[in-house]
Amino acid sequence: MNNHLELLRKQQNIKQETLADAMGVSRQTISSIETGKYNPSIILAIKLARFFNCTVEEIFVYEEETTQ
Repeated sequence: MNNHLELLRKQQNIKQETLADAMGVSRQTISSIETGKYNPSIILAIKLARFFNCTVEEIFVYEEETTQ
């Protein structure tokens, strides 16, 4: 799953620590989400969308794997 979290955060000049505090998670969690190493829970995804006043789909982009 790809995401635009880092872009949104930087556009609003918000530090990872600040966002983490607002979400009730660690800075490492925000970093891991931004680098694609961790997919957030549905609750956290919704909280992030509300924080940035957008939809979950505007932050997180699910791309199905194609198998042949």
